[in-house]
Amino acid sequence: MCPGPSPMYTPRVMQVFAILPAAGLGTRMAGPQPKQFLALAGVPILIHSLRAFASVPRVTAIYVAVRKSELERVEAQVAEYGFAPRVHVVEGGDNRQESVAHALAAVPAADSDIVLVHDAVRPLIDAATIERTIDAVAETGAAIVGLPAIDTIKQVERTAHGALITATIPREFVVLAQTPQGFRYGLLQRAFEEATADGFVGTDEASVVERAGLPVAVVPGSQVNLKITQPGDLELAEFYLRQRTP
Repeated sequence: MCPGPSPMYTPRVMQVFAILPAAGLGTRMAGPQPKQFLALAGVPILIHSLRAFASVPRVTAIYVAVRKSELERVEAQVAEYGFAPRVHVVEGGDNRQESVAHALAAVPAADSDIVLVHDAVRPLIDAATIERTIDAVAETGAAIVGLPAIDTIKQVERTAHGALITATIPREFVVLAQTPQGFRYGLLQRAFEEATADGFVGTDEASVVERAGLPVAVVPGSQVNLKITQPGDLELAEFYLRQRTP
């Protein structure tokens, strides 16, 4: 008697998770609260960032890492603006890398899934750039959004009296890193584990992955995708936002 047909195998659908580290204090803004909670067009900056990722159907879920003292506040905002249950709030760490690591531990991802990490205070990221980053990660395993340098780049040596130029770096060899920065989950998790074991703290996720000897592609960014760092940045973001509104 011949055996019956074997069950058809259904390949697992790749999932995309977004992580927004939002545990920083934002001291350069010199305001009464962290900059991710400041109002931009009447809405918290963090909410603008969440809306951008929530607008992309390919993003399965979003994880926000915040300080323990801000957990209830952010959970209330997530409910108020209708993001639940797609957005999850987790406790962050003392620095960006720790916050991302905490969120990575909470993400129910397989090694082949994609994780996007985005600055919570880049509220003007657009869906098209997020989509391009996902596509680039699916193809290469790791990709960041970057902006070509416009000004001449000088390498300097810091001294007690300021800085001395040691070299001029050709602009074609330089990009200004933005976010999102995307990676296959397994790749990013291993790079983070190695960094933690060695006591290495990177300036962004790409620096941790680069340290592990892995190539990282670059997706074209935009001047509009600015990071809110100083008071003047908020006014500029308001201007860009008005240009988007019909």
